[in-house]
Parts: sequence; C-alpha cells; structure tokens
Amino acid sequence: MKRVFKVALVAVCMLFVGNFAKAQTKIGYINFGEVVRQMPEFKTVQTTIDSYQKTFIDQLTLMNNEYQAKGKEYQATQGTMTDAVRSAKQAELADFQKRMQDLQTDAQSKVDAKSNELIKPITDKAKAAVSQVAKEKGYTYVLDSSQGSPILVSPEGDDLMAAVKAALGLK
Repeated sequence: MKRVFKVALVAVCMLFVGNFAKAQTKIGYINFGEVVRQMPEFKTVQTTIDSYQKTFIDQLTLMNNEYQAKGKEYQATQGTMTDAVRSAKQAELADFQKRMQDLQTDAQSKVDAKSNELIKPITDKAKAAVSQVAKEKGYTYVLDSSQGSPILVSPEGDDLMAAVKAALGLK
C-alpha cells in the first residue's frame, strides 16, 4: 500500500513538473521613453511645457538682475553707511535672495506638476498600446529598457518597439 502511494505521489509530481516546464514566461522589452517622445502629441505638450517654464525663467531673470543691481549698489555705498543701515541693507539682500530661492522652488514644482498633468494622457495611450501588443504576442512581462533596467543580453526578436510603433501609427 505504501509503495502504491509513493508511486502515485511520484507520478503526480512528474505531471506537475512537466506542466510547469511547458508554461514558460515570455518576456519582452521596449524603450518606453522613446515611444512617448516619438508620438506627435508629445511635441505639442513639450512646446506647452517649455512656454510655461519660460514665464518662470523670465521672472527669475528679472529678479536676479534686480538682486545684482542692489548688490552692486550695496558694495559701492557700503563704506559710507552706518552700522544700522548696513545691517538693514544686508537683511534686505538676504530676504530678496530667499524670495528668489522660494520662487525657483515653487516654479519647479509647478512646472513638474503641469508636465505630469499634460504627459499622463500620452503615457496612458502608449501603455495601452504596449499592453495590447504584449497580449497579442503572448508576452507575460514587458521591461522598460529606457529606465536603465538590468537588461544585459536580450534577443532581438523580443524587442516590441516596432510592433508598438505600428499599433500607435508611428513611423
């Protein structure tokens, strides 16, 4: 009886191992960043982001020019100032510099938020295309090679770039 049980157990294990060996995972890769950059919508979004960013750059440039002028004025008249006036001018310059840094930090966060907001529909469309191609071709996993992933060797046939570009209608 024990012997029959052992034989049955070995047979079941062999059956599972055989099925497990047949069910191999298919892995593909794509340079997702390149796909997004090649989409026509990306160029429009990039132009919008650049012009939005330029408004902050212009503000910071004006503030920097004003700061430089105040700094030169301070250096030129520093010798004739009383201690109270000198420390007030130094505090004014430090406050102005802090406002510039705050504006720069705020501007960067606003540009990042606007960029994420505008690019999200494009990346969603590209992800949908990658998902569709992966499903059609039977891929279980698709790695993003633009993120510096540890792909050292990969067969050329598993690159999904051409298929995804075709699905998106890109050349």
